[in-house]
Amino acid sequence: MKAIRIHKTGGPEVLTVEEIPDPVVGPKDVLVEITASGLNFIDVYFREGIYPIPLPTTLGFEGAGVVVAIGKEVKDFKVNDFVAYVGILGSYAKRSIVPESRLVKVPKKIPLKKAAAMMVQGITAQYLTMSTFPLKKGDVCLVHAAAGGVGLLLCQIAKLLGAKVIGTVSTEEKAKLAKDAGCDHVILYSKADFVPEVKQITKGIGVNVVYDGVGKATFEKSLDCLKPRGMMVLFGQASGVVPPMDLGILNRKGSLFVTRPGMNSYIETTQELRARAGQVFDWVLKGQLNVHISREFSFEQISEAHKMLEGRKTTGKVLIIP
Repeated sequence: MKAIRIHKTGGPEVLTVEEIPDPVVGPKDVLVEITASGLNFIDVYFREGIYPIPLPTTLGFEGAGVVVAIGKEVKDFKVNDFVAYVGILGSYAKRSIVPESRLVKVPKKIPLKKAAAMMVQGITAQYLTMSTFPLKKGDVCLVHAAAGGVGLLLCQIAKLLGAKVIGTVSTEEKAKLAKDAGCDHVILYSKADFVPEVKQITKGIGVNVVYDGVGKATFEKSLDCLKPRGMMVLFGQASGVVPPMDLGILNRKGSLFVTRPGMNSYIETTQELRARAGQVFDWVLKGQLNVHISREFSFEQISEAHKMLEGRKTTGKVLIIP
């Protein structure tokens, strides 16, 4: 079968399309025929070696498709079920082996491509707003990269929970997407310093929480946007790794909180994984959450897809189609 592999870490050029043997189904495994795989920054972190993994390997951290075979001990799934998953490497392939405990069933009314598009980013937006910093009515949040895959979902969920949303974007096109997703105020950081803009919008008070998937380029200034005892939620590093900091800064800027959440800590059990995915599916089915798929790339276009993601030239979700 076809798969996208890396044999060494590096730039997009290390991604290769290869023929590899079909995976073998273990007793508690499910074999999934992949309809679509989501493109995520974690794929870049694996490719670059920021997150070390054994090599060679097949990349891809989320996918959706149809069950084509099950292990003899599998109880929750059967052949032809629509399923999706996250957190298991190997979705950049025609077929992938997934442990039963890491799979979720996809409601028939949700297209598989849409399901693939909402696993990493949908669950991330869910746990950030429901668990990391549980938003409530009246809270004010700052969302960086508000037109990105997670950003668009964060804006919608925050509005659903009754919060006020300030978003930062780089272009007018992205500003419109953020507005359509529910942003009350959109700041073009390419034209204005977002710190004074946030202070003006909040009348000098600051925001309750910053959701930041950008990292190095925005982290330090984001601390200045928080109100006393506000929380800085750093969930990604699209612009680079945040350098070490003096924790005394948190005291001086108002007894601030900083957290660096990762998805694995929020989907440790099968029950938690399925509950979070289920809530995202439910929001979509009720029309409360719109999943924006901006581009689809073939296996042969994988290097181009990674370059566009790293260059922050994408909006919403990008899919890789076998």
